[in-house]
Amino acid sequence: MLISEIFYSVQGEGTLTGVPSVFVRTSGCNLRCRWCDTPYASWKPEGKTLSPAEILSTVRSHSPARHVVLTGGEPMIAPELPELCALLRTEGFHITIETAGTIAPSGIACDLASISPKLANSTPHEGEIDATWIARHEATRYQPEIIASWLTHYETQLKFVVSSESDLTEITALALPADRILLMPEGTTPQALAAKTTFVVEACKRLGYRYCPRVHIDLFGNTRGT
Repeated sequence: MLISEIFYSVQGEGTLTGVPSVFVRTSGCNLRCRWCDTPYASWKPEGKTLSPAEILSTVRSHSPARHVVLTGGEPMIAPELPELCALLRTEGFHITIETAGTIAPSGIACDLASISPKLANSTPHEGEIDATWIARHEATRYQPEIIASWLTHYETQLKFVVSSESDLTEITALALPADRILLMPEGTTPQALAAKTTFVVEACKRLGYRYCPRVHIDLFGNTRGT
């Protein structure tokens, strides 16, 4: 597996916010989100090839952590991910998979599916990338049948990054379970997040969604290994 980074931190988003976790970031993605904050694992993937056994050994070294977050890029496109998840399950780790929800789970070992469905604002603009990738991204970014499979078979949270009212209109139109939806303000600095917090909190109150802070940005900024 091509691995961009493995690090020990606290979960910064979602229902497990604050839990000490080992993050395994795979490199490579089937989408090209225009605002991606980890281009080194998506637009320009980089990293080191490691076997599932080697990854497990590194995870073990971060004792006493018992939570593992598999993230990317898009971890679900890594052919060896099911093997890695099986190893982690055997050793009793709690497994979170952070995914865009475009790849079917197919029975993979997972305790929490943290899905970030991509809205129209994720599609690159003309001139930002090759037109073939723009078309591929737009055709792939939202797969309702696949998301339904995750929702049916796994504990699931649906995380959306919100920056405008049009984002809320699009989210509501998807008709996803409101109790699974978390809204996060868009931004990569504490100041940018703070500027949108009130707007997002009010949207959660109005629509019945859950507010989700991005604690890792407040703690560490938008930096690798955090």
